[in-house]
Amino acid sequence: MAFWGEWGRYVPVAERRAKARRQMDKLRKKGKDIQPVTIDGRTIARSFWGKGWCDHLESFSDYANRLPRGRAYVRNGSVCHLDIRPGRIEAIVSGSELYNIDIRIKELKAATWASIKNECSGHIGSMLELLQGKLSDQVMAIVTDRHQGLFPQPGEITLDCSCPDWASMCKHVAAVLYGVGSRLDSQPDLLFLLRDVDAQELIAAEMALPAAVTAGDTLADDQLGAIFGIDLDTETDAPPAPQTQPKKQPRATKRIAATKARQPSHVAPGRKTAQAAPPVGRSPQSVRTGTRREPSPRPTPTTRRVAAKVATGAPSTMHPTGKSVARLRRKQGLSVAQFAAQLGVSPATVYRWEATQGSLNLQARLLNALTRLQQRAKKGIV
Repeated sequence: MAFWGEWGRYVPVAERRAKARRQMDKLRKKGKDIQPVTIDGRTIARSFWGKGWCDHLESFSDYANRLPRGRAYVRNGSVCHLDIRPGRIEAIVSGSELYNIDIRIKELKAATWASIKNECSGHIGSMLELLQGKLSDQVMAIVTDRHQGLFPQPGEITLDCSCPDWASMCKHVAAVLYGVGSRLDSQPDLLFLLRDVDAQELIAAEMALPAAVTAGDTLADDQLGAIFGIDLDTETDAPPAPQTQPKKQPRATKRIAATKARQPSHVAPGRKTAQAAPPVGRSPQSVRTGTRREPSPRPTPTTRRVAAKVATGAPSTMHPTGKSVARLRRKQGLSVAQFAAQLGVSPATVYRWEATQGSLNLQARLLNALTRLQQRAKKGIV
């Protein structure tokens, strides 16, 4: 049993915040991507997915009695860092000290995911509708089902906090769970990342998205802005300048010009000269006499590829891996959200890339964007 003296003195909120801010700044300088939870007002979650997450956890008696302990903590900004990854939530909460929280959530069962996809088939028209929560009552009931929906069961959640509280759900863990609900307001795709499933599989095939979306694994920039209420600055490649075709010259003019070019200046017109020896490495048959031009060497596959790249302005081929993407992001000092915004993808996509072992199979647009970022990193431009 712990005695009161072991818990230390009470630390005011303002003092805790100042101390936590200094320690978070130190972690940022070491390269850690700090993602604090900020609550405006007293409402923790406002969106369909954020409220659904909180309501789901509060529906279980084991959690309903303990979750309220964390509301004050998440509202006053004590959740200094919250990072959501496949099957895992990592967080830092400011209390008497900084405490590390590690929450593990099991992957959504394959049978449950197959059932959700089957029941939602034909009822969700686009990724935009899905992430904004603009769903029919039927689909809402399916994805938020208490036992067979997307939200985890208490038995699928493992909680761990470094604080001395003996309870499995201390106020620091409770604050983090509420923080997840708040984070889903702005990044609803993180729920699918957390359960390790692909949200795109819920979209009906017969109600396809526009070509710009269905061609790859990301949303268009204007659609991302519509979801999160922000304007994304995107880089666009300038169209290649139109090439003017040289005017054709008459054949007679070409033959006269070719003859004059081959004829030595010291030989009078009309006088024959001795035929020069063929250049070294070239057979006599390859040297044409008279007014015919010498044929140019046959292009090899390598020269064709180089010529194509020069003509189209295409970047050199790169084969990014999860590790190389993470290394590029850290080198530029960007958070996952900032890096995702520069590429025009969701943060969940960047997390998925960085967690991938081996090469990434990306669209040409994303390869070009990564190439530009890589070139900027080499020049020291952030």
